[in-house]
Amino acid sequence: MKTVFITGASSGIGKAAALYFHSKGWNVAATMRNPVKEKELKGLENVKVLKLDVTDPSSIENAIDNAVAAFGRIDVLINNAGYGVTGPFEATTPTQLRDQFEVNVFGVMNVTKAILPYFRAQESGMIINISSLGGRVSVPLYSLYFSTKFAIEGFTETLRYEVRPFNITVKLIEPGATRTDFAGRSQVVADASLAPDYKPYIEKVKAKTRKAADRNNSSVDVVAKTIFKAATDGKQKLRYPCAGGAKTVLILRRILGYRLFTFLVRKIME
Repeated sequence: MKTVFITGASSGIGKAAALYFHSKGWNVAATMRNPVKEKELKGLENVKVLKLDVTDPSSIENAIDNAVAAFGRIDVLINNAGYGVTGPFEATTPTQLRDQFEVNVFGVMNVTKAILPYFRAQESGMIINISSLGGRVSVPLYSLYFSTKFAIEGFTETLRYEVRPFNITVKLIEPGATRTDFAGRSQVVADASLAPDYKPYIEKVKAKTRKAADRNNSSVDVVAKTIFKAATDGKQKLRYPCAGGAKTVLILRRILGYRLFTFLVRKIME
């Protein structure tokens, strides 16, 4: 029986992935910052709920050790933990900037670095990083969040060369708009009063963004199934765009070219 190790499994895509892999007969190490609050996953056979903070190296090491002790090995790591800071860049604070990268970029790197020795020792393993459509396509008011996803795209694309000699595969999942709590607890909104001149622009773009998301958003189950496909299809494919019209948007970007595509984004979002 194979084992998947998932960060940020308390809600959203992470929890959906944990439930889906479990339904397919996998062992699941579902990690989160506050496992005391988790009820549903704790009641499932072959699921281990573990404490992990991606910004705390000791908690990462402990979670990996506990997962290996419980299941004997880890076959797939899903780097899912993350959140988004939204709003005009000028209204963001230095702390918000650092924290955004600390979790979304350095957190992914911390967990990846910790698990690579296990994968090299067993001469196999897969790392699946949850990126975003926003890792390849940008829209207004997401400068911090999308820049972390652009960083993950570059990190993943480069890492796959380095670990391939050890039979370790690295892949990217690129969801579009998905029905999660991203707009709730997984989002930090920059204080617009720090840059009041942006207020009319913010109001206009936010209204357009909500309408676009409502028309195109997808269930987290779509993303969970795509992650499982990436973990089991046996392909060396790097990118898996899914949900929220992600594939269509990327095709349009390729066909239209940068100038026409950004014109279309401005037309829709502004």
